[in-house]
This record gives sequence, structure tokens and C-alpha cells, in this order.
Amino acid sequence: MEHSQKALFHLLEKGTSAPMVVLEAERQLKESDFRELRFQQDWELKENGRYYVKHHDTALFAFTIGEESIDDIRIAGAHTDFPCLRLKPRPDVEAGGYAQVNVEVYGGAILNTWLDRPLSISGRVALTGEEVMHPNMRYVSVQQTLGVIPNLAIHMHPEVNKGIELNRQTDLLPILGFADKKTERPFLEFLAKELDAELEEILDYELWVYCQEPPRYAGLNQELILSPRLDNLTSVQALLTAVIGSHPRKGINVIALFDHEEVGSRTKQGAGSMVLRDVLERIGACLGRTPAQMSQDLYNAFFLSVDVAHGMHPNYMGKMDLTNRPVLGKGVCIKEASAQSYATDCEAVAVVEQICRNEKIPYQKFVNRSDLRGGGTLGSIASSFLPVRTVDIGIPLLAMHSAVETMGAEDMKALTDLMKAYFDL
Repeated sequence: MEHSQKALFHLLEKGTSAPMVVLEAERQLKESDFRELRFQQDWELKENGRYYVKHHDTALFAFTIGEESIDDIRIAGAHTDFPCLRLKPRPDVEAGGYAQVNVEVYGGAILNTWLDRPLSISGRVALTGEEVMHPNMRYVSVQQTLGVIPNLAIHMHPEVNKGIELNRQTDLLPILGFADKKTERPFLEFLAKELDAELEEILDYELWVYCQEPPRYAGLNQELILSPRLDNLTSVQALLTAVIGSHPRKGINVIALFDHEEVGSRTKQGAGSMVLRDVLERIGACLGRTPAQMSQDLYNAFFLSVDVAHGMHPNYMGKMDLTNRPVLGKGVCIKEASAQSYATDCEAVAVVEQICRNEKIPYQKFVNRSDLRGGGTLGSIASSFLPVRTVDIGIPLLAMHSAVETMGAEDMKALTDLMKAYFDL
């Protein structure tokens, strides 16, 4: 297995929710001698330093500092969250003798792909702490298969193959087994046992239902990868690999792993917050840059927004643009949109193209059909707070936002090579 693909498989298996993605990212960084900083404390930074800081457990920023001039800032961003189902408060539901949990849809999931899949629970839980302002925060990623959302048999819905709209409240409740007459809160009691805590200690939680299908190769020559969470853990791992491998002679390399991209990014740990600019200004202040100098540095910076792109589907070729049809296995996509839903700037795009040409990295371009509205990315949002040259890039996928997505195996190497070359500029 090629190194970048091996690293991706590991993150796909460990990153079952945004908090778990950050936990795995932190492990990789610590193993590579990155030192943790905290927003609530003073920072002491040095030349050739390697640092990271977490933000509310679901976002993370890491950076390396060169030994020469620091006015050259290279930034890359990705997101730790993905479309799925999220548990509501008081989740336990009993219906017809079955134990279920009450959920809501998180992000733009393709709902019917979540049916008949092995499902479990991942996230973070707030327990009572010794200080009111500091609850005891715990991570949890349940490895056993807890539930399933079964389809309705075709005999009871003969027209199901004509398409069916699922009701988000009534049709998507996972079954966790049989109801237990001894308790009205079987899931919460299971959760308390999983945390080795008392039920009364559980105050609140952010728990997501995740698909347990493992990442796997597919195709006659094993040229495809099928997995949950390719959007956007492909980008997260490429950024981690690149920043860990970077030892800049000059300048600063920064990765920003935001949360909440799938629900709009306009949160305290999303790309629509001031947190990235705060990180950059703190770095500048710690390295002796005046506010005026740091302002100049930021306007000279460059930002790669790294998220997945739509690959051409052979069964739906009419859904693609007439002349821009990226396919799986042919390299990184540069995404453009005149509406700026993708950050589009021909000067910045030219920089990325020259990197790819110089390093012989395969690349393609993606543009939506003119009569179809595409998705947006964190790039346009973040660049409104940090007005620098910005480009949206990423690997092409099929079935984006499905419980299981499809990518070209070689595209992971192309993306990782591009990020390494970018941080070595």
C-alpha cells in the first residue's frame, strides 16, 4: 500500500467524528515533535519550531516556523466534519418493542445510503466536573456495531424502486436492539457504562452516528478506494502529512482544520470565524512583528482551501460541464466558480498550476454546469476574513455525501505531493 494511502486508511478508521479526527491529528503531530499551545495561555515561539493548538476539541491549527524571514505565510485549510446523523438530547425511544435513538440529520447527507449499514456512535461527552466552568470532557468512539436503519421491504412498498423520500424524523431512527422493560434509558445507560461513569454524571454530549463500513480497495486493478468520510478526511490527511514533513528554510507553514463546514462554517470553530486570523496574528506578535508588519505579511500570504470535488459519473455524464470533466485517478482538481462559491482567482490558480507542472503532479479543473448549483467550500468564507490569494482544490469523488464514497487511489498521492511542494516553496 502506497504511504499516502496507508495514512489515509488509518485516519478513515480512527476519524469517526470531528473530535476523533482532531484526536488522531494530535497523535500524528505529537509523534513528530509538535508542541501543544493553548489559546488561554501565552505563546513562546522559536525559529524552526513546530506547534499546534486545538479549538473546542473539533478544530485544530498546526504550524512550522522557518529559520529565516517569516513574512512568507503559506496556509492550507480543510474540515474535520462530514454529513451524518447526530443524536438529540434525551435520545432513547421505544417503539413496538424495539430500542431506538432519536437523531437529526447533520449536513447534506444522501439519506437513503444510510439504510442497511452497520452503525455506531462517536463524539464527546460532558460529565460533571469539580469546577462548574470546567466540565469533565470525555471522548468516545464505540467500536461495536450498535445499530441499523432497516429499509422497508419491497413487499410493503412495491414502488420503492421509483424513489422514496425519507422523513427525517420518523424514517431515520436507528434500531439498537430490543427494548428492556427494566429501563427507559437503555442507550444512556450503555453510554455511562462505556465511559465508566454514573448516569447522573452525563450533562450533555455531541454524539454522531457513523457508518462502520471499512475503507477498501476496489476495481479490476484495485485502482479505486471505497470508504465513508472521504469528504473531507482525504484533505485532512494530506495537510497533516505535508506540514509534518515540512522544514521551511523561511516563512511559516500553517494548516487549519476547521469544523462545521457541512453546516455553513459560521461558528466559533468554523472557517467563518476570526480564529484563523487570531492564530496568525498571535504567531506574528510572538515573533516580534508589529501590527503593521503583520498586516503586510497577511496580505502577502497564500491560502489553499482543500476539499473534495465532483468527479464525472459515467452513468450521469450529462450532469457535468461541457468541457471540464474531471475523472477519478487523473489527479487533483482545481475548482472554479464565477459566483465565488469556490474561491476563484486566476493569478492564484496559476500559482497552483505552476507547482503541479514543475513537480509533474497530475491536475484537472472542475466547473459546475451553468444550469446546476454546486456546493460551496470554506475557502470563500475564510478568505472574506483573510483577504489573500485563495484557491480551492481537492480530489474528485463519486457519491459525495453518501455514507460510502468513491475515489481514485492514485489521487491521494497527487494531493499529498502537491501539499508537500506547496509547503516547500
